[in-house]
Amino acid sequence: MHPPLVVWIVSDGKPGHLNQSLGLAEALARAAPTEIVTTPALPAWRAWLALLLKRFPDNTLPKPDLIVSAGHATHLTLLAARRARGGRAVVLMKPSLPRRGFDLCIVPQHDDIVADAHTLVTEGALNRIRPASLSQFERSDARHGLLLIGGTSPHFEWDSDAIQVQIRSILARTPETHWTLTTSRRTPADFLAQLPQSPNLTVTPHTATSPDWLPTQLARCGTVWVTPDSASMVFEALSAGADVGVFDLPVNPKSRVGRAIAHLVDAKRITRFVNWCASGLLHPNLHPLAEADRCAEWILGWLKKTDG
Repeated sequence: MHPPLVVWIVSDGKPGHLNQSLGLAEALARAAPTEIVTTPALPAWRAWLALLLKRFPDNTLPKPDLIVSAGHATHLTLLAARRARGGRAVVLMKPSLPRRGFDLCIVPQHDDIVADAHTLVTEGALNRIRPASLSQFERSDARHGLLLIGGTSPHFEWDSDAIQVQIRSILARTPETHWTLTTSRRTPADFLAQLPQSPNLTVTPHTATSPDWLPTQLARCGTVWVTPDSASMVFEALSAGADVGVFDLPVNPKSRVGRAIAHLVDAKRITRFVNWCASGLLHPNLHPLAEADRCAEWILGWLKKTDG
């Protein structure tokens, strides 16, 4: 009987980054007995000191096999923890420090990094979402849809009026679907007041949602529309198994996120609003993304080779 794999997560406190790390750790736990420990990133000066002195502040934590993190502010703590306590350092992004300093890198495709023996390229950032247990027929038969609204970002030129027009069109053309709309921290303050009153629309502002709200909604919705600036939500919807549409907004031609969205459109994984207007159909999500599980399998295979 092998002892459980001990996975440390170094967290900078940002929910999006923790979501990525937990997505991987939980996928590892599905594949092998795993103990997951979360520890906060140290301030930069303390991380440098810990790295130099080969001393990590918390000696009560079990010795790690893997130390995982996302977010630039976690990198020094990740390396300090490895130097003091051992284990392998796994970074979930294109790191700000040289990649050779980490044991493994898991990098979204839009970061333009070439895969190698120590680098795995993924479709988008990792997440904790898993395909719903309901079949696609049951999900779409439930007639529930989700509208996920982001806001201002460097990747797309936000236009509230254009999004409002597109929402009205979706509501009018799908009267049999009950839509739930939610916002994000980036959504302009006056956006909700402009929404139409419609019998097939329920509005739940992001301030009224719990951490489990979105996964629960994704599990019951057969169709999800997302503003393209919310790339992480696009990938979460694809991981849940929903059919995904993206609203139309002007894109920053230099944006990596814009290129990632265009790649998904070209691969017929998602449907732009303008194309849906022409056909009335979304591309079916026949193969839900399972990137966290793929990464877990890759890591366990790598460990087996290097430890064997």
